[in-house]
Amino acid sequence: MKLFDALINKEESLALVGLGYVGMPIAHAFAKKGLNVIGFDLNKSKIELYKSGVDPTMEVGDTEIKNTNIHFTTDETELKKAKFIIVAVPTPVNMDHTPDLTPVVSASEIVGRNLVPGSIVVYESTVYPGCTEDVCIPILEKQSSLTCGIDFKVGYSPERINPGDKVHRLENIHKIVSGIDQDSLETIKAVYDLVIEVGTHPVSNLRTAEAVKVVENSQRDINIAFMNELAMVFDRMDIDTNEVVDGMNTKWNALGFRPGLVGGHCIGVDPYYFTYEAEKLGYHSQIILNGRIVNDSMGAFVADKAVKKMIEAGQAPKKSKVVILGLTFKENCPDTRNSKVDDIIKQLNTYGIKPIVVDPWASEKDAMHEYGVKLTKIEDVTDADCVVVAVAHDAFKALGIERIKTLFRTVPDEQKVLIDVKGIYKVNELKASGMIWWRL
Repeated sequence: MKLFDALINKEESLALVGLGYVGMPIAHAFAKKGLNVIGFDLNKSKIELYKSGVDPTMEVGDTEIKNTNIHFTTDETELKKAKFIIVAVPTPVNMDHTPDLTPVVSASEIVGRNLVPGSIVVYESTVYPGCTEDVCIPILEKQSSLTCGIDFKVGYSPERINPGDKVHRLENIHKIVSGIDQDSLETIKAVYDLVIEVGTHPVSNLRTAEAVKVVENSQRDINIAFMNELAMVFDRMDIDTNEVVDGMNTKWNALGFRPGLVGGHCIGVDPYYFTYEAEKLGYHSQIILNGRIVNDSMGAFVADKAVKKMIEAGQAPKKSKVVILGLTFKENCPDTRNSKVDDIIKQLNTYGIKPIVVDPWASEKDAMHEYGVKLTKIEDVTDADCVVVAVAHDAFKALGIERIKTLFRTVPDEQKVLIDVKGIYKVNELKASGMIWWRL
């Protein structure tokens, strides 16, 4: 493992292509181990923030960024200095739910143009089984005029970082590793073992590693879809879903899933990568796609319930002032990618409702760019008719029912509507509030 030794001895460098919620923590982890690390990203404003000691992902933290020795750059030719290159760019889906490989193709072209003999390229971006071999490697070979397996090696190690999660971190999540041959696998495993404290789990080939990633998230998606379907049925039965789940979870083999909005860059996307390749091979998904249909419908379901509750409260929904608390795809995280709160907004728009959105975690720039939403500070919210708590940020949990009430206009409580999407508040609190309420 000459390359591994060279990295340890700082004779060679490691590079990260893509410094987002996944790439930045990885780059930081290797830098802390003393390796020479090059951090590359096409986003000039992001690189400038990192250089100034600001972490826009909030995954590593400003202090750590200020003290890191990562060499941040937007100059792709700097990648020529690295022989172990990790690609961690996003892989979204198109409007028709087919994989959008544009970022990973672009990254492969950049890496290929600057690839030097003896290098190992490891992809972390989520793709369908076979993509690395069928799409990425040919691009690397074409751009570099080098031959994979002879002049350079390739591996796949799916990212498992959970943005915003302070418990399950890069270092304590087992990492899947694979390589095109045994030599590359051994080197890739040794390199990642430097930063993965709980160890790595090698698999036999790239396709298996790719499958692990899309399947683990498809499994979660299906389980949440089941709970969302139950929530819609229980709503008709006038049964509180969270109370049912609380009871179910007293059994040792309960899985602990709850209903909710399923967005983000993984669970709301990865199943489509899996079913896309399956359909190319002649198999039409019977379960996975139906789970996606259920989960993709939940934003509209929540919005429709809000409108019905507004009518129940004697409001004219089109004239009502609706405030949505939360825009990011999950709690305590600034990531707004593929947020299903946008589906709530879009469905309310069909009723002629233009909601006000509050989110202390989200970037004002990202909110406007991705969704055309102008964020409002919670201290500026007054005279609401309906409040939808869509994301369980700690800041929203801390508000309490009485503070929530101050957001409303001065009318009797029975004319105020509170929609608790995440089940933040207890049923007895909601009943005691006197407001018209609903929770998923």
